[in-house]
Amino acid sequence: MNRSNKSKTYANLALPGMIAVGLIWSLGLLGFGLLRNLQQPESLTDQSQPLPGQQLSKYSLFAQVPEVPLGRFKYSGSPDWSPIRLVVDSAIQAERREYQLSYVQPVDKAVNSTTAIELLLQDKLSFVQSGRPLRPAEIQRAQEKGYNLQQTPVAMDGIAIAVHPSLPIKGLTLSDLAKIYQGQVTNWQQLGGPNLKIQPYSLSVQAEETVDLFLEQVMKGKSYGRSLEFLPTMTESLRQLAASPGGIFFGSAAEIIPQCSIKPLAIAEDDQPWISPYQAPYVSSTNCPNQRNRINAQAFITQQYPLTHQLYVIYKAGETENPGNAYAQLLLSHQGQELLDKAGFVGILKHSRGKLP
Repeated sequence: MNRSNKSKTYANLALPGMIAVGLIWSLGLLGFGLLRNLQQPESLTDQSQPLPGQQLSKYSLFAQVPEVPLGRFKYSGSPDWSPIRLVVDSAIQAERREYQLSYVQPVDKAVNSTTAIELLLQDKLSFVQSGRPLRPAEIQRAQEKGYNLQQTPVAMDGIAIAVHPSLPIKGLTLSDLAKIYQGQVTNWQQLGGPNLKIQPYSLSVQAEETVDLFLEQVMKGKSYGRSLEFLPTMTESLRQLAASPGGIFFGSAAEIIPQCSIKPLAIAEDDQPWISPYQAPYVSSTNCPNQRNRINAQAFITQQYPLTHQLYVIYKAGETENPGNAYAQLLLSHQGQELLDKAGFVGILKHSRGKLP
């Protein structure tokens, strides 16, 4: 995965800029960058502590969270967090004015968890919004610099599979998906659908987390087929899929499930029943946007849905008045968890609160 290292100049975006970025996402215009060369990613298997939902947060409101430091703090991270930056971070800024956040975006590098963790290791950030757990090499680099990195899970996301709304396919197995993206299955008729050529799409691998997780959990080390078409942005991917009756695409569940122009599919382990990424009953495109599909919170928090993963706040452990720990605790408050739900994710404490929608 080629990443330019020529420039070390980064643009600090203050709150208005951060909100502007979030608003762009909400209109479906968020870009993930240009196509980079493929290589097998380092394993992203989640080896963190179990879900912390057994213990309810002591704090209901942002105003009650203690030890929130005074100052302006820089952060960056995965594009999958863009809805959170819009919905949650803006609310934190409105209520905890002493705690100011500045989003840092690399000028000439991909915007993802890897580049953000690199900035954290260079002491240029206070914390990272990550779509994956820390890799062993990152933990080792931090230890060589004399500190430990803490990763705190705060929400659940997943990979959703989407097709054209007119395609009469209700679900796929992970094996079906792998065969489609390997180029072994090329017509929907082979999967019980119409006689229609399959056109698989993917975001650029610069999107990192979702693409890497798909390569690991679905492809399992096998190569993509020649028919796979890479698209540079989520907006372009959704537009292309909406115009392609035989198309198929995967991406962040939080972004795909509420879309009106495409249809998310149920997914199954090869010998297990299908699990829908959205709550039943399904809201058809004809009823959208007056109604929208919502994420299947129970299936995600219990990890019954096969392609779930956690979102993490990553920061240096042990610091006094730690801005990263403060941010994690704000997100783990009842108010933070409810706002994460509104942003389209699943608050990680949801099953303890007993408010599954």
